[in-house]
Amino acid sequence: MSARTSNFCIDAADPYAQTMWWAQVLEDFVLDPDDDQKAGDDECGLKGPDGRWLLFLKVPEPKTVKNRMHICLRPTDRHRDEEVERIVGLGATVVADLREGPERGWVVLADPEGNEFCVLRRED
Repeated sequence: MSARTSNFCIDAADPYAQTMWWAQVLEDFVLDPDDDQKAGDDECGLKGPDGRWLLFLKVPEPKTVKNRMHICLRPTDRHRDEEVERIVGLGATVVADLREGPERGWVVLADPEGNEFCVLRRED
């Protein structure tokens, strides 16, 4: 007996804004043209591979502590440092820079609502 992921849920003050922001960051999770999402919705998200979703769910309380689970991103068409620069340009902030030269380490970033995620080096 085993289980399979259905979706990944992230608490958000503004699910729609978070969805639009993450749509700029990710290439494998995209807006579903059949899903009429709009500002003010309590749940918004991006459709991913094999029908899995990255969902943002409205919650009343703000984020106060470090995430217990997070997403790790691996760039597909640029180097880690270029991807970090691109995502910071979209509004992310650097939480921890754990790079050890061009081939080792990662950078911990936070999205506009403070949710941490990592950018790893590109697989060659």
